[in-house]
Amino acid sequence: MTYDDNNIFAKILRGEVPCKKIYEDDYVLSFYDINPQKKIHALVIPKGKYVDLDNFSENASSEEIVGLIKGINTVAKKLNISVDTGKGYRALANISEHGGQEVPHLHFHLFGGERIGKMVE
Repeated sequence: MTYDDNNIFAKILRGEVPCKKIYEDDYVLSFYDINPQKKIHALVIPKGKYVDLDNFSENASSEEIVGLIKGINTVAKKLNISVDTGKGYRALANISEHGGQEVPHLHFHLFGGERIGKMVE
């Protein structure tokens, strides 16, 4: 999968498509999923042009990697689902075709606010 500058997340990052923003810093943008699968369903995306986690881990700077991980934690705290503020959450990244990835821009789904259930059925 190659990076597509016209993917929905690239458009959101450029401000061409609106989102319901939760958090933003130099490295990440987080917003609510438009088709929530759980009580709380947020997305956290890096601001760089990375297709998936493999592409990110191979090409991102150390600052971007740390920024993404810290961004996920910051968003979980803001949503009151982190271990510090809630009862926990699931962070999920789909990677490529067999992983179910639909948008060619790395993104983590954060699910919480209720019991999530089995990992894979």
